[in-house]
Amino acid sequence: MTRRSTFTDQSVTYGAIGATLAPDLLRYPPAGYRPAEDSVRLGSGQERFDRAAEALMTWGVQQGAGFEVVDVSAGTGAQYPGIVYDAEGMPLAEQPAPRSEDRFGADGTPYITAGVTATLRRRGRFRAHDTPVLVVYVIDEPDRIGFAYGTTAEGPESGEESFILEHREDDTVWLTIRSLLGTRGGIHRLGAPRQRRKRRELTRVELRALHPAGGV
Repeated sequence: MTRRSTFTDQSVTYGAIGATLAPDLLRYPPAGYRPAEDSVRLGSGQERFDRAAEALMTWGVQQGAGFEVVDVSAGTGAQYPGIVYDAEGMPLAEQPAPRSEDRFGADGTPYITAGVTATLRRRGRFRAHDTPVLVVYVIDEPDRIGFAYGTTAEGPESGEESFILEHREDDTVWLTIRSLLGTRGGIHRLGAPRQRRKRRELTRVELRALHPAGGV
């Protein structure tokens, strides 16, 4: 069974909702946005995939990267009729059917669903920095699971980030993080290089969050 859902009735701060699904994202990003894609191998085997999937879908990447996930709302799970692609970027001949049952982690934490809103809070030296997000789609397939969220309030960056876990044919397990982000205009552009460096460091931390060495 497969679940693929999205929710776009709430406002996000960018127009290209779902762009992190595009096979040609890196070559043809929307104007004004910078794309990125990074992957890390987490190990091999079904058990590794299942454990990483549970952690991923209960905010494990964000918490492992130092965020406190607060103000979490229930998602709608509204189904998305978009196209599902294979690893080569071609549409699947048979598109997956939706799955609607609720899923929970071992501690009772509900899995992330489309339409969930949350605030990612990171405590700095002098104050906390909050990033409100909306989960815009969820992918749940036997060997592929993950989600993407977009920004819903003005901040240093605007855009979308996805976190997809794969159990590949060679039995290896990989986490891929894709993002499509833009920097605020005007005087804020002066801080863009520093913001990009911070983003690259954050991505490196996020990639390590589900690695077995980190305890997942």
